[in-house]
Amino acid sequence: MDWCVRARRVALKSIEARGLTPAMENLITRKKKKKNKKELSNKDKLSKKNKVMEEDSDYDSDDEEETNTEDINPVDDTIHLRRTVRMMADGMFEERKEQTMETFVQRLSQFSGPSDRRKEINLNKAIVDAQTAEEVLEVAAETIMAVGKGLSPSPLSPLNIATALHRIAKNMEKVSMMRTRRLAFARQREMSMLVGIAMTALPECSAQGISNIAWALSKIGGELLYLSEMDRVAEVALTKVGEFNSQNVANLAGAFASMQHSAPNLFSELSKRAANIIHTFQEQELAQVLWAFASLFEPADPLLESLDNVYKDVTQFKCCLDKETSNRNEEKGMEIYKDYEMEGVLGSPSLEFNRDQLGNIAWSYTVLGQMDRIFFSQVWKALSHFEEQRISEQYREDIMFSSQVYLVNQCLKVEYPHLQLSLRSELEEKISRAGKTKRFSQKMTSSFQKEVARLLVSTGLNWVREYAVDGYTLDAALVDQKVAMEIDGPTHFSRNSGVPLGHTMLKRRYITTAGWKLISVSHQEWEELKGGFEQLDYLRKILEDHVGEGSSNALQEQEKVEVLSD
Repeated sequence: MDWCVRARRVALKSIEARGLTPAMENLITRKKKKKNKKELSNKDKLSKKNKVMEEDSDYDSDDEEETNTEDINPVDDTIHLRRTVRMMADGMFEERKEQTMETFVQRLSQFSGPSDRRKEINLNKAIVDAQTAEEVLEVAAETIMAVGKGLSPSPLSPLNIATALHRIAKNMEKVSMMRTRRLAFARQREMSMLVGIAMTALPECSAQGISNIAWALSKIGGELLYLSEMDRVAEVALTKVGEFNSQNVANLAGAFASMQHSAPNLFSELSKRAANIIHTFQEQELAQVLWAFASLFEPADPLLESLDNVYKDVTQFKCCLDKETSNRNEEKGMEIYKDYEMEGVLGSPSLEFNRDQLGNIAWSYTVLGQMDRIFFSQVWKALSHFEEQRISEQYREDIMFSSQVYLVNQCLKVEYPHLQLSLRSELEEKISRAGKTKRFSQKMTSSFQKEVARLLVSTGLNWVREYAVDGYTLDAALVDQKVAMEIDGPTHFSRNSGVPLGHTMLKRRYITTAGWKLISVSHQEWEELKGGFEQLDYLRKILEDHVGEGSSNALQEQEKVEVLSD
């Protein structure tokens, strides 16, 4: 074979380069001697020594001292030659190793044949009983390797594969595994193999299995991994939307939203499916699915319409504190407001939301620009009862909730004043004070923002950095002219399509409605520019359409100064 000839030539050249040719000749042409008793007695020892040296896998030829080939000992020469050949083997057989791996992966993917139900049940039990993510992966990896070596029938089923991924993510959540640790875990060979097999099994998975896999990938890889895998999930899920229940819809939508992964076709069908089964949604599921649509800025008209129809004649609305907040407030002697139950027309379910769920729903409607909906008005009226509860400025959950409600209230005043739904002044003051707490709202400035801000100084205009407008902070502003510049990094856009996310669209809309001229500089456009000259020229061009005549003259004068200085 050609590769054998090439390998032989490489070996011979390496032997020559290392000065081992005489030693090779000695090994081949050395005359045979009669074996005396002493040599025979040492035969076993020598054999054992050679065997030990052959098994030494940590040998590094670059660390070995140079030897005189004329005085080389035959035994040492043999050992040295074997090590040298072993060192070269990885390079010579790389092509063959790739072919072997490809064959191995093909065998692993062939688990959909005959199965043994008892083995499948036992494997599932072992996966569920594992206490850590590492233990789950070990069980799954051992089974995969066994199948690869010929275990038949295979206990690997779509259910077991989905369960393994789901349990890995669950166990990570249980111990609050750090993000860096999760990513390192995801990059292990065994984990990559499990995810690859899950993608192969996806079409055979149930609706529950698909949503479990999507949820697991979002928890393990976040928005940094599994780009092509989530595209595959969207493709398969689209064919089975009609089988999804409310939990499946919420988990699937939530997974894509938390990974900032757009899937317009899938979300269009999920909205229709959710509308058809709206009576079955639990409180958390409803809050989650609305948040997902808003986060990815996906239209959800069928879903929103169904909520209006179901709860158009609300008689009661019950909202309660979540258990943790209730316990904390009771310990501090805080008053807990009375319950209000939300129940729609005859035959429709009653809902009992906690405070954070109400905040998420209100924020979602605001992002989607649907605050004139019936269901939103009911949710927002329920929030007004929080005046009876003191909102702390010390606890993160209070501050995050207050930040959401504050933005919603500002949008109601600016965009929908005719609805007369804005909060009363006393509650608005409490919400505003907590929402603006600096302890948890420190703004991080990225290197991208710093780079653009540095060049803005060269425009000759009076820019103010980090300028506050109501609940938002503008990256840069010409205050006198009410010109705002937003410097949008990757977190403002969908990772796969580059479409602006919901929170970005809400900020742009609010700033514009508040009377500001908004200029957006995206990292995608910025990265295509070459050097500071092109970047500064780009900034000047986009500013010309927004700044006043005096500022435009200042830009031109600044350009003349630079030309003269050049």
